[in-house]
Amino acid sequence: MIRWRKSSQSVGAGECVEVARLSDDQIGVRQSRTPDVAPMIFTRQEWAAFLLGVHALEFELAALDAEQSSDV
Repeated sequence: MIRWRKSSQSVGAGECVEVARLSDDQIGVRQSRTPDVAPMIFTRQEWAAFLLGVHALEFELAALDAEQSSDV
């Protein structure tokens, strides 16, 4: 059985991202409002790279905005 997990920071409004280990090398990510839609699937290596980017603040809106404005 797949165990989907939500962030402990989730406010419970039904707009949550859920994550689950699907197999030894696959991580699933889905929208909690649409559990019947197939999840996005990542390898463990891809997921680890994403989490490193999150911890390094690579996805902060200010950084993304600055990057976008420099591309223009």
